[in-house]
Amino acid sequence: MAIHPLKTTDHIRQTYIRYLKTIKPFQDEGFRDAFAEALEEPNMLVKGPLVEIALPYKKGNSIKDLVEEGVLSKKFADLNSPDLPYDRPLYEHQIKAVKKAVKERNLVVATGTGSGKTETFLVPILNYLFREEEAGTLSKPGVRAMLLYPMNALANDQMKRLRRLLENYPKITFGRYIGETDDNLSRDKAIENFLKIYPQEKANKNELFTRSEMQIAPPHILLTNYAMLEYLLLRPADSSLFDGPTGKFWHFITLDEAHVYDGANATEMAMLLRRVADRVVGAQLGKLQVIATSATLGGGRKDFPEVIEFSKNLFNKSFEWVEGEEDRQDIVEADRVPIENLGTIWGAGSPALYKELAELV
Repeated sequence: MAIHPLKTTDHIRQTYIRYLKTIKPFQDEGFRDAFAEALEEPNMLVKGPLVEIALPYKKGNSIKDLVEEGVLSKKFADLNSPDLPYDRPLYEHQIKAVKKAVKERNLVVATGTGSGKTETFLVPILNYLFREEEAGTLSKPGVRAMLLYPMNALANDQMKRLRRLLENYPKITFGRYIGETDDNLSRDKAIENFLKIYPQEKANKNELFTRSEMQIAPPHILLTNYAMLEYLLLRPADSSLFDGPTGKFWHFITLDEAHVYDGANATEMAMLLRRVADRVVGAQLGKLQVIATSATLGGGRKDFPEVIEFSKNLFNKSFEWVEGEEDRQDIVEADRVPIENLGTIWGAGSPALYKELAELV
């Protein structure tokens, strides 16, 4: 669906103005009029829209190609999801990230908005779960991957993606454990409440909707935020996520929007991740693998050494960046198509045309 930038910007602005007028109901008419007039000042609330012209990302092999190369499991063909087409070419940076992640490298995916960062961790996670199914261990409940988000809105968006992606693959379970996750409700009642709030969504059999469901049989993929993770580590009722027979399968932690963790917030997150690692690594023989994504972390290769240090301190895990050694580079950046490869330039006018256009203004 196409989005008209000017109309969309005006719609957002007008909606926000109506919201502000609603939450600030001044009884004095003079104050009310002055407030409404101030809100209408140009550039008071919204500037833009700002348009950025960016070169397209390079495309490469498809998931099918990676399966045929032996990089990914053959079970990707069984997903049958339009959200992850089997034959669609991936971006080169997605392929690079997937290949590194499959080799159990810790990664920082530092590519722009709309570059498909989600696939850089979802594809390796799904591949790991498919390999478990091939080994006969997927049927055992327990968290294999935790997707950690700074805001519930981002977690909710990812849940929509997972519903579509795993609709035809009920063997992989997933659940969102946040403050609003239903407690002390039956599954049927929780689904009823969910469909009232999100009538356009489907209630998949492999989605866990209640806290009790996740406490009894933890999902393969757990979505939460860092505030809730603090509670999960403390509450005895949630210990099955980390301890005992259901707590020994942990393999992935992904941190979306990693750039938001700076200063004291980064210190708190670093300590939280260390507590998770201490809790789960002792219960398993495998190693915990971490993947961070950000559209704004670092300003190019000159900043990569600092990004590596940031990642080491945040996760307490090994990260490398060695120039000239592809196998020892744990930051994935975007590969864009050079402008000279875009073909013939169209729309270039003559000096006379631009002179006539200037006279029309």
